[in-house]
Parts: sequence; structure tokens; C-alpha cells
Amino acid sequence: MKRKKIVIIGAGPGGLTAGMILAHRGLDVTIVEKRDRVGGRNAELKVGDFSFDTGPTFLHQKFTLDEVFVEAGAKAEDYLEFVLLDPMTKLTWGDLTLETTCNIEQMEKNIEKAFPDHGSGYRRFMADHAQKLGAIYPCLQRPYHELKAFLSTTLMKAIPYVATGKSVVDVLENYFHDDRLKLAFTFQAKYLGMSPWRCPALFSILSYIEYRYGIYHVQGGLCKISEAMAKVFEKNGGTLRLSTPMKEVCWSGSCATGVRLENGELLECDDVIMNADYGNVVTKLLNGRSRPVEEIEKKKFSCSTFMLYLGLDTIYHDEPHHHIIFADDYRLNVQDIQGERIVSDDMSVYVRNSSITDPNVAPAGQSGLYILVPTINDRYGYDWEANKHSYRDKVLDRIEQKTGMKDLRSHIIAERILTPVDWRDEADVFMGATFNLAHTLDQMLYLRPHNRMKGTENVYLVGGGTHPGSGLPTIYESGRLSSNMLCERHNIPHTRVDLAPQFV
Repeated sequence: MKRKKIVIIGAGPGGLTAGMILAHRGLDVTIVEKRDRVGGRNAELKVGDFSFDTGPTFLHQKFTLDEVFVEAGAKAEDYLEFVLLDPMTKLTWGDLTLETTCNIEQMEKNIEKAFPDHGSGYRRFMADHAQKLGAIYPCLQRPYHELKAFLSTTLMKAIPYVATGKSVVDVLENYFHDDRLKLAFTFQAKYLGMSPWRCPALFSILSYIEYRYGIYHVQGGLCKISEAMAKVFEKNGGTLRLSTPMKEVCWSGSCATGVRLENGELLECDDVIMNADYGNVVTKLLNGRSRPVEEIEKKKFSCSTFMLYLGLDTIYHDEPHHHIIFADDYRLNVQDIQGERIVSDDMSVYVRNSSITDPNVAPAGQSGLYILVPTINDRYGYDWEANKHSYRDKVLDRIEQKTGMKDLRSHIIAERILTPVDWRDEADVFMGATFNLAHTLDQMLYLRPHNRMKGTENVYLVGGGTHPGSGLPTIYESGRLSSNMLCERHNIPHTRVDLAPQFV
């Protein structure tokens, strides 16, 4: 029997997940990637002699990654060296700090030290959210391309947590009365590019997952995950074509018949999987089926990020691996970002100082700092070119004031700035919205772009712009969901690997 031919557009985490699984199941899979390296927003970014992750800097819900490797006939530990970070992150509000950990007893002690009489609230939060995750997690493992999916008993059990107008902050009101401590359990909404005051209540599970199962660093950077996936993909017989931009999808009715490359070559296929940015795909790449930019702009999009990648001639050994410095008025800062017009001077700053854990990302005796500032997307055309250097100085001022890196500027020997406009123009991120479509109730489950693109027979979506959403574990899940749907279309048997029950 002739093997089914699959073309995957984009070698980001979702495309690589689908590719290595489908190749393992015996399909003829080709991945085309316009850049010269795999990973997309999870790719390595080189600045001189320093190696950085372009985007994600830690892995949570590691069991999902383990599952998709097993489904591809591999074991993640054979390709990657994982380091469970403990402590996980230092959180700073003015002069007050909290060190987070996935050790429940130690976390309770840390909370009591920083926020007296709040330890019992933390214990209740963890107990309640163990049940909440158990109800919600199965809903993230199934597609919602058909309305009948809403009749499942799985979703019925989760409805009390999903069908509510409450926000993540509203949930935290039940456990903590100190607004700063609430932020320690709500800042994870930023992984979705959303305000915790607007982020649906179900996403309070994000902080639970983090504080229960921990977060991991991958030696060499999280970009190594995508590189490992590419190795598994090719080992399974897949064809990876880098520096190969595509032009458009070719159609016969509602069925995609192939992908035309920029060089004119036609790759005929039985199915197409799109791992490019959702807004970019539907406005530029569908060849007669594309949708007007103005239509897509009406959707709700996440925030963007202002990035600094700094190579230093020293290592700050006394600084944490992960550090979040909250804005003095965090709520106003978030309101500015959600309003999409004002770039806050009172900004929140995330700093990763991974060289204290990882000797592979910088020359000996030197280090790299990854700095991320959540900010507005490019909906209203803020002039970043004119303002990026002055904003860079404001960010460095804040780091020097709030950390032990008082002489940071004097140690910078290599530097790269990435603004929302750079995300838009260099990474093809629609509107520079780094975390893709917002995760509002009207853009989730069936109301989010389907894993099989609506109106098509054989075009599938993977990545943060489809179900289950943005964030590495959910993107891996999107790759698996689309792979399974594709296999069901061709009656290709498969068995789902599920390691979650031993955790969830």
C-alpha cells in the first residue's frame, strides 16, 4: 500500500511533534521550514558567542513532552538533560521577595515567612486545584472540531470550572487577601499573554501545575527540545528541509493537493499540517482561501514582548536562575498592555540567568541574560524603532535598581533587542502578538480555530493558535491531536500514550 504523503509547514514545536509521531507511524512526512534552523519561537538565538532561547525558557508539565516522545518511539532523556529547578523563581515586589518551590512543605514555609497567616490558604489552593486539574485536564486532550464534543462526559465534569464568568484573580480571592501573593498565583496568565483580571478562571490550574510538578531547565537551553525532536523525526524516516519557504497551499475544492514553495517546486501530498503563525497562515498562505487582514484583526490577540538578550563578561552567581520583578502598580501595567496603546514605564521584568545552572550557553567565565518585558502588541503601530533604545535603558535601570546586578551595564559585551515589530516582521507573528490568539472564553475549545481547519478536508493546524492553546505543553498536545485526527482520516491505527494519570 502506498504511504500517505504529509507536508508540514514550519518546524516549530507543534510541527516537529506531529512530524516525529506521524513518521513513526509509517507515513511519508516532509517538514519545510523557511529559516535555517528548527524551533520557530523555540529556536536557538545566537548573539556572538552566546546562545539564547528565542522564546520559552522553562518547561512545565514535563509529562506531556515525555508522552509525545514515547509516541514517536523515543525517550526524551536519551536526547536531553533535564534539570528540575528548586527553587524555581524569585518573585519581587518592591523590597519584598518570595522564593517559589514545588516542595509543598517548603513553599508553605516560604509563604508564611513573606506573608504571615497565608500558609493555610496555600494548602487549600493546592488541595482544591488537584481536583480541578483532574476535571479539566482530559478536556485538553481531545479535539473540538465538532459540536458533539460538548456532549462528552469529560466536558460535563469540567463545566463548573469552565462555564464561569470569573477570572483567575477572582479564584485567588478565595485563598489569599494580600494582592501581592495573589500575583504569585496569577502571573502565569502571562504565559497566555493575558491579564489575570481577564484570564478565565479555569487557567488557575497553570500555577497549580507549576507549584505541584515543578519546572525544568534543559541544559543548552529549551531550544534543544526542538533540535532533539528534529533528530527523532529524521531517525523515523522524515525529511526535513530547512531554508525552504513556502508560497501557498494548492487546492482541489476543499481538499489540499499540495504545497507550492517559493522556488516554484510543488510538493504533492495527501494532507497538510500548518505550523506557521495562525494569523499569518489565514491571511497570506491559503491561495484564494485567505481571509482579509481586517477580519482577523477583529479577533482578540495576546500581548507582545520586548526582549533583551545580553552577553556578559561575568557571571552573577548570587542572582537566581529565574527572577520576576513586578511593576510597582502591576494592575495598571497590565491594563496598559491590554489596552494595546500605552507602553508602560512602570514595567514588570522577567530575567533568566541560566549560566548559574548551565555551562553550555556562554563561554567560560561569561554568561547570558535573557530579559523579557510584557508589552503591547502592534495593533496600533507604536514606533518601536524610534523608542527601543530609550526603553532598553529604562529596563536596565529597573534591573540595576531591583537586583544585585548594580553594575550590569559595565559587563555587557554582546546584545540583541527584539521588539513587537521584530516579532511581526522577522518571525511572521501576526500583530507581533507573541502568545497568539487570546485565551478568552469566546476563543476557546470549539470557538478556537479547530485542529482540522474549518471548511477543509485535510488541512490541520498545530501551534498556539489552535486548541488547546499557547505554551509548550499545549502546543505539543496540539501536534498530537492533529496527528491522531489525520490518522483517523486514513484509518491508521494508533495507541495514545498517557502518562498523566500517575500525575493528575
